[in-house]
Amino acid sequence: MRVSVINKKSIIKQVIIFSLFVCLGWYLKGRFIPQGAMMGAGAKGVTSVLTVMVEQANIAPKKEFIGKVEPINYVSLKPQVTGYVEEVLFQEGSLVNKGDLLFIIEQRKYIANIELRQAELDQAKANIVKVEKDYKRQVSLNKQKYASDAKLDIAKSDLLQAKALVKQANANLELAKINLDYTEIKAPITGYIGKALVTKGNYVSAATQDLAHIVQTNPIRVSFAVSDKDMLDMRSRYDGNDMNAPLHTEIVLPNGIVIENGLKSRFADNMIDANTATISIYAEYNNDKNLLIPGNYVDIRVGDAEEVYAILIPQASIVQDEFGAYVMSVNKEGNVEQKRVELGDVINDTQVVLSGLTADDNVIIQGLQKVRAGQAVKATLISNKAEAK
Repeated sequence: MRVSVINKKSIIKQVIIFSLFVCLGWYLKGRFIPQGAMMGAGAKGVTSVLTVMVEQANIAPKKEFIGKVEPINYVSLKPQVTGYVEEVLFQEGSLVNKGDLLFIIEQRKYIANIELRQAELDQAKANIVKVEKDYKRQVSLNKQKYASDAKLDIAKSDLLQAKALVKQANANLELAKINLDYTEIKAPITGYIGKALVTKGNYVSAATQDLAHIVQTNPIRVSFAVSDKDMLDMRSRYDGNDMNAPLHTEIVLPNGIVIENGLKSRFADNMIDANTATISIYAEYNNDKNLLIPGNYVDIRVGDAEEVYAILIPQASIVQDEFGAYVMSVNKEGNVEQKRVELGDVINDTQVVLSGLTADDNVIIQGLQKVRAGQAVKATLISNKAEAK
């Protein structure tokens, strides 16, 4: 009887120890194996993968630079005569046309000066009539030996001086007329005029102060600096030495508006800045809507005139083996397909695909190690933007 009691206790002890090991095994399995994996393994063994649709985008090379908007013509209006401002004949901030009258400076004294100079000219002309008659008389008397050569020389000298006085009086009259013209200040270019820096009733001196500023806004210029390498690349790619060859540009305004290819003409500066190793490019644009404001900074993109579209895929989707590159895609039936691809350039974090894919394909970017061709998978499609993040 004692032996049977001992055996019963031993069996109970072994059962307890076995139960403890089983519990420990379940505990460790729960700690180190993700529950999602346990659940996924149970659903008919279907593997979950992440896919993205291939992207079809323009891959024509573009360079982006910071540009400054500047007027092609900028005029500071200055008085060229002295006097009081009698009239200001423009609305500040408005568009003025070439030849528009903007300021009138005190005119009375300049009109009076013209009258004075005209009188001086009339007097000089009257004097020359008298001198010419005296000269002709001396010539006749000299021929008859009644007048000496000395008197003839004096008469000739008086005639020459009288003619010079007429020329001088004519010149003084023209200067007086020019000064009167300067009392009316007109717009030398078409453009927008700013604030009137001198108002009616103020005294101005010739060429000592600005009256107003006019800037031409259409067409307008955008200047930007490129490196010596970029300049050489642009010349060899786009136009060689022909600065009139077609070039595609986009201007991005501070508010995000894009002005596409309003380029009229362009030229490069004649030398590279030794301090920055850059050269300035000046591009002229139509500005009919006045979106380009002088002094503003914009982004300017320079690229090919024609767009070139290609298929792009994430680099994470590409697998290499001894036969080359391939990707794994998921078809409409949910099965994995292996597709061999020919690769082109790398653009940022994407790869250009020259052949092997279409715009309707999607490719696996996560779970590649767990799949094979023909395998059924559970594919979750994510956007390229989300994948990029």
